[in-house]
Amino acid sequence: MPGNSDTEDRATAILKIIFKSYKMSTQNLERCIAACEACATACEDCANNCKGHPEMEQCEKLCRACAEACRKCAEECRNASSKSAQECAEACRVCAEECEKHDDAHCKRCAEECRKCEAECREVAA
Repeated sequence: MPGNSDTEDRATAILKIIFKSYKMSTQNLERCIAACEACATACEDCANNCKGHPEMEQCEKLCRACAEACRKCAEECRNASSKSAQECAEACRVCAEECEKHDDAHCKRCAEECRKCEAECREVAA
């Protein structure tokens, strides 16, 4: 029947769009999780290196807060939720701005991971 073919074609097209959207969304969550984990590690390393240096107190504080936000976001993304992604992106932005003020290798590495994580979290939050 000609009518069934059109209906089947439309249904197939809709299912392909849904699958593509789901696949893209899953890939975005996976990239966000990886970026959050890498960022949390870099932030903890940076915070540990800043500890005990009074001039680096703000950097240590922001790195610890960012690491916590990243761990929370990664955990939520593992449960297919992106509700804290925007909050994580903001924590990463603030942390990166602070770390970019310093010449230490750990700060540069942290800022780089924060910028990557910020971008992935903004993508997931959109």
